[in-house]
Amino acid sequence: MTWAVVPAGGSGARFGGPVPKQYIEVDGEPLIAHTLRVLLSHPAVEGVVVALAAGDAHWPGWREIEGKPVIACTGGASRADSVLAALQALPDAVRADDFVLVHDAARPHLSHADLSALLERGRADPVGAILAAPVRDTLKRAGDDGGIDGTQPRERLWRAFTPQLFRRLQLQRALEAARRDGVEATDEAMAMERQGARPLLVEGSESNLKITTPADLAYYRYLRESRA
Repeated sequence: MTWAVVPAGGSGARFGGPVPKQYIEVDGEPLIAHTLRVLLSHPAVEGVVVALAAGDAHWPGWREIEGKPVIACTGGASRADSVLAALQALPDAVRADDFVLVHDAARPHLSHADLSALLERGRADPVGAILAAPVRDTLKRAGDDGGIDGTQPRERLWRAFTPQLFRRLQLQRALEAARRDGVEATDEAMAMERQGARPLLVEGSESNLKITTPADLAYYRYLRESRA
């Protein structure tokens, strides 16, 4: 069994609107409820720690979802700080060398098949693993004037998704090292890479979208309707 950490302290500035995007209502529930439910309904996930913004007035105060524990803690100013806070809030039963999942609050369309593949392959790797997808579009490098300066080769390039799976203590130390060095780790794999680790890439579905814009939300609603 594995615990999950969900950093949920973002303001959703790019999305806009009166409430952070993780609390936008979808089918009668806040978006984060769908994310937590998809995690906690997986048989291998034991519980979740959610890192919230200080003074979060929107959090419904859940203690349990799908019959499994939900623990809330106060996160930090950055994603990495929030993940660190959540790692520290994990129950004592989660050992230093246990694997922990980190998943975005705004990725509610994670499939159980992808999560199972990540857990199976990641646990067998000495470092851990992330869900990701190969880059399939042609990539252009832009100049300062908005013109194209060149075409970037896309071979061996992947888009990083979540969940990301690492051992509790190794991830905590990697995030702390990045903070000491003044480096903003935009995902957990980046922090691990800085320590010389090479996490495994596990290909996941493109439908595991991160909701960042209103168009993303519309697409998620379409996916839910199509699945119904």
